[in-house]
Amino acid sequence: MSHRGLTFGIFLAPFHRVGENPTLAIARDMELLEWLDHLGYDEAWIGEHHSAGWELIASPELVIAAAAERTRHIMLGSGVTSLPYHNPLLVAQRFVQLDHMTRGRAMLGCGPGALVSDAYMLGIEPVTQRQRMDEALGVIMALLRCEEPVTMKTDWFDLREARLHLAPYTDPHFPIAIASTITPFGVQTAGKYGVGVLSLAAGLPGGPEALAGQWRLAEETAAAHGKTMDRRQWRLVTNVHVAEDDELALRQVNVGERHETVTYFEETLGRPPGRSDDPLREGVKMGTTLVGSPDTVSKGIERLIRLSDGGIGGLLFRAHEWAPRHETLKSYELFARYVMPRFQGSIDTVRGSNDWARANRKGIFGPNVEAVRRAFIDAGREVPKGFEARTAGARDMPVEDDTSPSREKH
Repeated sequence: MSHRGLTFGIFLAPFHRVGENPTLAIARDMELLEWLDHLGYDEAWIGEHHSAGWELIASPELVIAAAAERTRHIMLGSGVTSLPYHNPLLVAQRFVQLDHMTRGRAMLGCGPGALVSDAYMLGIEPVTQRQRMDEALGVIMALLRCEEPVTMKTDWFDLREARLHLAPYTDPHFPIAIASTITPFGVQTAGKYGVGVLSLAAGLPGGPEALAGQWRLAEETAAAHGKTMDRRQWRLVTNVHVAEDDELALRQVNVGERHETVTYFEETLGRPPGRSDDPLREGVKMGTTLVGSPDTVSKGIERLIRLSDGGIGGLLFRAHEWAPRHETLKSYELFARYVMPRFQGSIDTVRGSNDWARANRKGIFGPNVEAVRRAFIDAGREVPKGFEARTAGARDMPVEDDTSPSREKH
């Protein structure tokens, strides 16, 4: 199955276990972005968090600016900027600046704020966060149009004839996406403004089965507001780890996954513990966690695409450190080498060329036997014994000339 044009990247919260050197942890994040750029990944979304000890990046903009100087191709976005924490004029200004500094590689991911502890420290009541995000995004979209100044007074910001003094580098503006989990709010807000979606629920129990319904809701909301939704701007976020075979992949991540889930999500954030005796294998079975060989992970992606009922634009790894560093980096490499091409059309013509040559090898390569024999005769050299057998043998391939520069001399 081919899904030409699918994009791949990471959702870098990041997740770093408490007790490790935080300076080195952030340095590893930067190294990972460089590695992904080298491997040809399309994009990376970097998170914003301010508490709870695991997700260490406070300003995705700083990481984007630094990573832009170390990379060449990869798109860099916030995953996500918590809009209720910021004046919307300043968010727009910062990302327009990044749009210019990166020459069009910046993206804005938006959310209401994931950690309640962040909102608590800022004196923000959780029940106001979604409304404030909607208000802020409306202002940002109006500012990016660069048409009329924005005057708006709410209970948390006051803008007076606000306008951008620098227009976006990207026409009409940089990509924008909304984080969506299990509530309708994310996809409805994306539909209201006609922007992309980052579906984090794809990695949660029951999430894959809900994808099609969520996208329909986004399309219905968009239609009600005179907007359209583009599936190419719909990305699914899930856990991925690739090794040479399924059991090896599971062994590599088992301990790290349990440590993260228990010490962070359960003991720190208070989420209820999983009921399964083996949550990792259960997640793989449900298709919310893609851990295994390239074939197994590819089948998992194909299932998610089927459940989307019409296709998606991209897949993002929820960047984790479940496995030792070298195994994590190798996982990204194996995925880039053996999974990505299946969904980007890049090996279709290569395989087609190989199939064609195999099927026609006798007719195509056969005449070369006589051509090579003639080369010996014309050069006044004796044709080697067994030449025809070696040249037109089981593979029907020509023998390599002893004088070829490609033959290494030992």
